[in-house]
Amino acid sequence: MTSPIKLKGYEFFQKTLKSPRFIVGPMVEQSELAWRILSRRYSAQLCFTPMFHARLFSDPDTGPKYRAEQWTTNANDRPLIVQFCANDPDTLLRAARLVENDCDAVDLNLGCPQHIARKGHYGSYLQDDWELIERMVSTLHQHCAVPVTVKIRIHAQVERTIAYAQMIERAGAQMLTVHGRLREQKGHHTGVADWTQIKAVKEAVKIPVIANGNILYHQDIQRCMDQTGVDGVMIAEGSLYNPALFALSNPKEMPPTTWEMALEYLEICKSLEGGVRPAMIKAHLFKLFQPSLSLHTDLRARLATANSWDVFYDIAMTMKERLVADQAAIGETELNGKENEHGFRQYGHWRCQPYFRPALPDNGHHVKKTDTKRESSTSTDSPK
Repeated sequence: MTSPIKLKGYEFFQKTLKSPRFIVGPMVEQSELAWRILSRRYSAQLCFTPMFHARLFSDPDTGPKYRAEQWTTNANDRPLIVQFCANDPDTLLRAARLVENDCDAVDLNLGCPQHIARKGHYGSYLQDDWELIERMVSTLHQHCAVPVTVKIRIHAQVERTIAYAQMIERAGAQMLTVHGRLREQKGHHTGVADWTQIKAVKEAVKIPVIANGNILYHQDIQRCMDQTGVDGVMIAEGSLYNPALFALSNPKEMPPTTWEMALEYLEICKSLEGGVRPAMIKAHLFKLFQPSLSLHTDLRARLATANSWDVFYDIAMTMKERLVADQAAIGETELNGKENEHGFRQYGHWRCQPYFRPALPDNGHHVKKTDTKRESSTSTDSPK
């Protein structure tokens, strides 16, 4: 039997992925199947799985339990890209072969900046080991049944970022996601993503390029595409606070209430065979209800110790009752999306909010700004 021809580049992007502009990125234990289902209901056109550890995923001893806890999908969960972190070509290929019949591509994570990635020698801590990266990408390109894609962070010098992207393209990557931040830009030092570097990469390679970073509102998507020329835009952490961001195309449209998103997500969790691990549910509810938890501290305490769907649901219903009362008492005359002096839209704490972090302090790494308004304090990227 002849193996199907593996599509490449824009043919893969258009025919298999259906030319997605709205993409939900990989988030450790947060872009699980239930969240992907919710995201697709609100206009996400392509979803990534959480980042999986290729060795744990494929090891004969750890693999079965790890996969049972982390890897779920269904027939409607497409298009789908499975992401792995790895530092060995053979291990990466073994992991990829376990999912190649249930996804549309396998992605190599070269963007994780956390300490655990440095300790484990993966993610962005491989970005100077080009020989290893080339072998991993080319191994998947030659031996995996589905295309390989790659997610990277930028280097301090744009010329090195361009050369890095071109090397990955030559190795066989069929799509590239560029997170426009340095490896050092993480946590409270996240700062602003550099769209000028993303634009430079887009102009230097022939494969589809996805931009990641600085998306607070739906209107930022087109602004990013116009400024960079990319083929699509990825959001990650921002989607956890407002999963309807892709659907809010009218700037005058109010974001959904947090309880609406929480209850819809919980119903999806309940509908899935095997359910969803409580730790994942809890993390989602903490982010969805984040605007209100500092006011309703007793519910924050209850949520911290909750460990079952029934308790999560009860907390969400109680929060709904309180937020309906808050909404009625405070009103939305002044909290209807009007911009404050910093350019942020103001909404009541009962509505989903944009997510941002403080700017990166001046530490010698100059990051070019892409917009003069509200950019000094925006960031909506992956928690990795």
